[in-house]
Amino acid sequence: MKTHPSQLNPKILIVDDEPFNLKVLKQILQDNYRLSFAKNGLDALELAKTEQPQLILLDVMMPDMTGFEVCAQLKADQTTHNIPVIFVTALSDENDEATGLTHGAVDYITKPVYPAVVKARVKTHLSLVRAESLQRTHLELIQRLGRAAEFKDNETGLHVLRMSHISRILAIKLGFNEAFSDDLLNAAPMHDIGKIGIPDNILLKPGRLDDDEMTVMKQHPKIGADILDNSSSSLIQLAHSVALYHHEKWDGSGYPHGLTGENIPIEARIVAVADVFDALTNKRPYKEAWPVEDALEEIQKQSGRHFDPEVVNALTDCLDEIVTTIAKWKEL
Repeated sequence: MKTHPSQLNPKILIVDDEPFNLKVLKQILQDNYRLSFAKNGLDALELAKTEQPQLILLDVMMPDMTGFEVCAQLKADQTTHNIPVIFVTALSDENDEATGLTHGAVDYITKPVYPAVVKARVKTHLSLVRAESLQRTHLELIQRLGRAAEFKDNETGLHVLRMSHISRILAIKLGFNEAFSDDLLNAAPMHDIGKIGIPDNILLKPGRLDDDEMTVMKQHPKIGADILDNSSSSLIQLAHSVALYHHEKWDGSGYPHGLTGENIPIEARIVAVADVFDALTNKRPYKEAWPVEDALEEIQKQSGRHFDPEVVNALTDCLDEIVTTIAKWKEL
């Protein structure tokens, strides 16, 4: 029976110009890992590209190309940039270790090596690799879930992309840190995920919705919140808040709860401005794109009514950056 890749032991590339050192590390690691070997920097770079190991153990003092130079090239190449490198070397001076870390290594093991130390360091960094891989997968699934609503709506993926980046710009301008702003960038695409639950005859209706149809349409924030509810992920919790509250209005006239002012979570207030501004400035089947100046004027008119005045001010202050961002993903 064929083995699935996820069942295979992690792959490690060991690089050292001394056969004895390769043999020592092989004896330490061969029972738990798939190993490949290189005796010089050029071979190491080639193997790293073709085999894509999960970890590289790299000697520093090698002829022709030092480990520092190899590491620098690995980090400069997009295909190998994310592979963690541990230097294994006889150099034990603090400056040597600092140099190694400066070149992009994640750790530094001095020779002669001790089996317990090598095993522990390798295990630790492979655990980090797996955690980062899971995080990337988690994020990709969230992004793909956000795209699911697009198949039910006449919005485009470019709109979702643009409004997400606008949301991040606004968050930074409002003083939020990079971590929150990045999370908002990734949560914002799910603001309309609840439209999956809206019947096509209402969602895709070309004309104006009647009162009964609008009542059904207004259920999509709650549907989206139900889809994203009860998650332990902070990112999905943020997306839950955005989905549920992005149609609330500063003056309390929004839905589904009629919240007012700062009772509306800030993430939803930010996304509301980003969503409407991008929708106004881009063409839709039912409307032409508004000039940026007209869209900004409309948003400013709604400051204190529909939108949080501070978020509107942030939009005004960041307008040039936002227009540049919109232009990167313009509709064809």
